This record gives sequence, C-alpha cells and structure tokens, in this order.
Amino acid sequence: MDSTDETILSIFRQEARISFSELGARIGLSTNAASARVRRLETNGVIVGYQAVLAGDVTQNGPHLEAFIDVRLKPDGDSTAFLAWTSAEPAIRDAVHVTGPYDYILHVVVPSTKALDQLLRKLKADGGAAQTQTRLALR
Repeated sequence: MDSTDETILSIFRQEARISFSELGARIGLSTNAASARVRRLETNGVIVGYQAVLAGDVTQNGPHLEAFIDVRLKPDGDSTAFLAWTSAEPAIRDAVHVTGPYDYILHVVVPSTKALDQLLRKLKADGGAAQTQTRLALR
C-alpha cells in the first residue's frame, strides 16, 4: 500500500459512493487507474465492504459514547462470520483481531448507554461473543 492507496481509503471513509471518475480526478489518476486501485484494495482484503449509515443509527452533532469492546468468541465461533456480522452493525467502526485473552477489539460509537447495552446484548445473542469487556473513551 502506498500514499495513493491511503488517500483512496481516506476519501472512501468520507464518501464510499464516490464515482471512479471523481475519485480519479481527486487523486490525479484516470478513471480506469482509480478503478483498478480500488479493485486491488478489495482483492487484497483492505476494503472488505461498503455500508449505508442511516441517520437514526448515529448522531452527528449530539452526544455520543465512544467505546472499545474486547470480545472473546464462543469456543465454536467462526471469525469470518463474526467479522461479517460486525461489518453489518453501523455502530461498529472497526474490528481488530488481537493476541491475548480476547479475540477482537471493537471500536464502537453509540448515542447512549442504552444503545451500548443493546449492542452488547446483540454481540452475545447474535454475534457469537462468549465474553466482553467494555472500556469507554474519555476524550
């Protein structure tokens, strides 16, 4: 990955629906070259999906909680299925596979403690988590 790829990822974080022609114009590449870069990032597993974030799922300017959730999967848990589940949850910004007593660390942003509680319950009921530990970001 080079600086052009980093720029592409930065743009996609803000505008995942940008056209290849607009993307190419912003980074100084042709439409075909921009498309080829994105396809390579997808093939290499850097970009694993695109999702719609709905207004009701996040708060833009209002209060919110940012948290980090350590997740230990159930003994028969499937990492691929877990990652697919996390990518479909709008509150989950990132899922990182880690070493140590937990399998993953999730970076989440939710509008309230109630929403955090609901997410934790869904993680255990539907996501395949056996155990979680949650830390709130203070700044």
